[in-house]
Amino acid sequence: MTRWKPTNMASPSGLRVVITGANAGIGFEAAKHFAARGADVTLACRDMNKAEGAIERIRHSGIEGSLEAIHLDLANLDSVEAFSSEFINRHSRLDRLVLNAGLMVPPLGRTVQGFEQQFGVNHLGHHALTCRLHPLLSSSPGSRVVSVTSVAGDMGKLWWDDVNWSQRRYNAWAAYSQSKLANQLFIRGLASRVSYGTALAHPGWSRTSLQRHSLGAAFGNFLLRPFNMSAEKGSWSTLRAAMEEDVSPMVYFGAKGLTQLAGSPKPRQLAKRARSDDDADRLWDLSAELTGLTIP
Repeated sequence: MTRWKPTNMASPSGLRVVITGANAGIGFEAAKHFAARGADVTLACRDMNKAEGAIERIRHSGIEGSLEAIHLDLANLDSVEAFSSEFINRHSRLDRLVLNAGLMVPPLGRTVQGFEQQFGVNHLGHHALTCRLHPLLSSSPGSRVVSVTSVAGDMGKLWWDDVNWSQRRYNAWAAYSQSKLANQLFIRGLASRVSYGTALAHPGWSRTSLQRHSLGAAFGNFLLRPFNMSAEKGSWSTLRAAMEEDVSPMVYFGAKGLTQLAGSPKPRQLAKRARSDDDADRLWDLSAELTGLTIP
């Protein structure tokens, strides 16, 4: 297969899918594809007005599955707990958990529990969510967790002595790259602890509101269109990572080639810094300490 597209995707009909941050961007596009093909999709979103608006737009495009929205603020671990409790009360299975929501290079900010917000939202919130939903994932045959990372993670570094930027001058890009490397190490750590599927996706440079905090990236959305993708095409790597059949743990799909920013999703390798079991375990232990949550 030389060029993957959603028509190559196995049918998700009947699957229960959770997508964080699904009210916009690639998360919205992935939700639309899943619902159109018969999946039952939960949009896990911080802004419920936007989530309900997204549901209406998806319904107008035609669906065979079902849609619902449940409030989730990844910057607040209490919200993660509340979401997980409500979801488990509503549903008896979870087939795909797509860890999509994220922040990119905002000014320095803190989550409710005091974590640097990119590390807190992009990684720690998703770590906590996965741990909370682990019992349901474990009891759902063929389930899979997909984390959406970035090529920025390939250049990332874990600042082990100060992951929350409390002691050094804040660098938004370094903090973003750290959180995206953490996504890759998280999947490595998860794969060693669970029996269900684990996968990674990166959307290349997709034109979404994610770049709103970077003037250069926002302008690049329009000026460099030959080198980037629409949000719809950017969602293809998520779809392939979620639905590719007969894959090994930690399978990774994303754009390849010279720029790695556009193109159909193909198998990729983890960043060199994400290939260490010791670092994956170290991040897992640190995340468990910060969130109070782990997988037995």
